[in-house]
Amino acid sequence: MFGQQVLVLNQNIKRESGRKVQTGNINAAKTIADVIRTCLGPRAMMKMLLDPMGGIVMTNDGNAILREIQVQHPAAKSMIEISRTQDEEVGDGTTSVIILAGEMLSVAEQFLEQQMHPTVIISAYRRALEDMLDTLKEISIPVDTSDRSMMLKIVHSAINTKALSRWSELACSIALDAVRTVELEENGRKEIDIKKYAKVEKVPGGIIEDSYVLKGVMVNKDVTHPRMRRVIKNPRIVLLDCSLEYKKGESQTDIEISKEEDFARILQMEEEYIQQICEDVIRLKPDLLFTEKGISDLAQHYLMKANITAIRRVRKTDNNRIARACGARIVSRTDELREEDVGTGAGLFEVKKIGDEYFTFVTECKDPKACTILLRGASKEILAEVERNLQDAMQVCRNVLLDPLLLLGGGAVEMAVSKRLMERSRALTGVEQWPYRAVAQALEVIPRTLIQNCGASTIRVLTSLRAKHTQENSGSWGVDGETGCLSDMSVLGIWEPFAVKAQTYKTAMETAILLLRIDDIVSGHKKKDKDGQMGGPGAE
Repeated sequence: MFGQQVLVLNQNIKRESGRKVQTGNINAAKTIADVIRTCLGPRAMMKMLLDPMGGIVMTNDGNAILREIQVQHPAAKSMIEISRTQDEEVGDGTTSVIILAGEMLSVAEQFLEQQMHPTVIISAYRRALEDMLDTLKEISIPVDTSDRSMMLKIVHSAINTKALSRWSELACSIALDAVRTVELEENGRKEIDIKKYAKVEKVPGGIIEDSYVLKGVMVNKDVTHPRMRRVIKNPRIVLLDCSLEYKKGESQTDIEISKEEDFARILQMEEEYIQQICEDVIRLKPDLLFTEKGISDLAQHYLMKANITAIRRVRKTDNNRIARACGARIVSRTDELREEDVGTGAGLFEVKKIGDEYFTFVTECKDPKACTILLRGASKEILAEVERNLQDAMQVCRNVLLDPLLLLGGGAVEMAVSKRLMERSRALTGVEQWPYRAVAQALEVIPRTLIQNCGASTIRVLTSLRAKHTQENSGSWGVDGETGCLSDMSVLGIWEPFAVKAQTYKTAMETAILLLRIDDIVSGHKKKDKDGQMGGPGAE
């Protein structure tokens, strides 16, 4: 009886547990961090990725790289998730968050080897996180959001690490203008919705310097009838989301006709219906009509006789933007059109041909709450990268407007926080102080990576930076990412929003804690082979 082996888990399930899993997880996290490590700072390298469809992505945005990589290891997957979270929450710092999380785990490795229990490490990490956030709050500096030059500096340091840094003046002002435009204050609540109302339109051709923010909206459409007006000053705009064509019945209906006249009557009814709808529209004397659905030929004829320019099949999102820009309301039925639904806020409507496509511009709006950023560039890849960089810049703007606190960039904050943690660790007793101190060392990974990426001597610069931070009032010193020398960040004007930094620390710590908690991985999937046999233990 005793000699028999008892099977609890299914045969073809892989189970790893204990130390092996923890080292596996830590190695996976380190690998992911190493992929991204060279993408930090102004001297960042680009990565070129081929996606399965054969398209090319060229970028140094942490999130964009990890999105394209396919990984097997579960711990690596959760690392990739955090950069996505960071991107959705604050939009910047996707690279730093991965590097930090990887470093936090790798400093924990030695404690696990010394048989320290993961929960001890975790509680030290938790305490360290709280202290880090407190320190951040202490050293943060409030900022006046109406001061344009200061805002430009903040955006500048966000763009500086990206491919856009050559055109940073242009990019900063584009990002700032766009965010300022879509900013809405309702009953003391600020709402800045970049995704919905600041659309980036990419038009290949031309040069990057031609990009600008429109004081209005652009749609990739042409007028429906060639004889309609293409330029209108101060147009009256009507937005519909119903079609201007004869409605067929929903269910299939058959009409039996016995007399010739009845057929003529049916055609006449269709025409009268369309004429009725068009008259509803013409009653308001608009110059411009946008609809999300189709416009039949007959309706075009009536509208043209009334000298109304019509544009059909506009996207719903574009329609919403036009509504915000010119103050019109979107109407679902023509007979419900009222005078107050007409938008009069736009100053100019024109159709221009860029490249070989026609674009409709509704510009010179009085107080637009939506805008379009028109990007020009040599190739699709460049445009895609520029768009990603602009998104980051706009997110940074938004974060500062919503939470006007600043921190210094260039690794200065990390060093200051690290020093503070070192001081606090002396007050701790027991085993916890070691992992707590390790967090302080892990934070130095950011300035260290910055130095590495410029090709300077890591040990020398980092040691002198540590020495600098022990002096009085030199908490603003960090690494100049361009040259790899020490410099005063407040003089260089490298700032980061508080929201981004806080979120980076929180996310990195939480992930490290999460991955340290895992001590068992059971992976069992049965996959049928081509022959229909069940996969054995080795089948993946």
